[in-house]
Amino acid sequence: MIKTPYYLIDKQKLLVNMQKIAYVREQSGAKALLALKCFATWSVFDLMQQYMDGTTSSSLYELKLGRQKFEGEAHAYSVAWADDEIEEMLENCDKIIFNSISQLQRFAERSEGKTRGLRVNPQVSSSDYLLADPARPFSRLGEWDPVKIEGVIEQISGFMFHNNCENGDFGLFDKMLGTIEERFGELLHKVNWVSLGGGIHFTGEGYAIDAFCQRLKAFSQKYDVQVYLEPGEAAITNSASLEVTVLDTLYNGKNLAVVDSSIEAHLLDLLIYRLNAKLAPSEGEHTVMVCGKSCLAGDIFGEYQFDRPLAIGDRLSFIDTAGYTMVKKNWFNGLKMPSIVVKQLDGTVEVVREFGYDDYLSSLS
Repeated sequence: MIKTPYYLIDKQKLLVNMQKIAYVREQSGAKALLALKCFATWSVFDLMQQYMDGTTSSSLYELKLGRQKFEGEAHAYSVAWADDEIEEMLENCDKIIFNSISQLQRFAERSEGKTRGLRVNPQVSSSDYLLADPARPFSRLGEWDPVKIEGVIEQISGFMFHNNCENGDFGLFDKMLGTIEERFGELLHKVNWVSLGGGIHFTGEGYAIDAFCQRLKAFSQKYDVQVYLEPGEAAITNSASLEVTVLDTLYNGKNLAVVDSSIEAHLLDLLIYRLNAKLAPSEGEHTVMVCGKSCLAGDIFGEYQFDRPLAIGDRLSFIDTAGYTMVKKNWFNGLKMPSIVVKQLDGTVEVVREFGYDDYLSSLS
């Protein structure tokens, strides 16, 4: 039995998302790039690269990972590039997307001859959280003035719009894309490619995928552009779990269970957005608050229902834990880092990476 805690990636479940992505590519003509900021566990890239066109990055290190580990295109984006990153970035990318006109002009000479794009902020988004809203007031994410963008249009060949966030509503996507067309339509006719970013949950259950494909195809034909999508969560939704073990039980007005993991260290987005981890199944008459083992008082996975009281040694499985977990895991409290385990397509289970004290030691100095 594999020692907990560990992230378990199931390739059969991952394949379901990959097949939907392949369908969208085929029906719409759009290309799909994996957003490494969400998921960068390269041990399963052998499967994913068969169904996707490459990767998109948010930093030099992500860019290099995509170039080295994932076949296809490598798009380079960063909120701001540093002088000492530019040469290595240009060596590893197929397209560079600048966040601002200032950065575009600053590195214009050094990036001459490279396929260049600009991030555009349409000032509308689907985000429910101000923290993650690219269209928030005073946002630094992209240029918003069509007049200013027009002034540098000769220096670029494409745009990147990223204004969706866990958007499972095709109607809302369609409406926001219409807003982009209204504001930037004249400019769209002057470029060769347009990335619509990530955050579009088109692999979700019940999503209007055919309408989505038709909309993308019509957009591409109207402006004569190659459309790119940058799925992160959409690529890996429901494909992984975090496996943990109960270490202790106690009662303090509620029944509590402490497990060998931590939301701050291993599922950080839950803490940031104040969400509960998903536990399946969660049925029964016994309510238990499942807590992490860090010293943070609010290190709590959530409250769940069980058919019997939890006991020391019980194993729990938190589902849908691929996105923004392994890329954010940290060494808070010096807690044991979850291993990374892959369930292959043939059903065999393989431990692909374990982390130990030496990894903790080398993360500091």
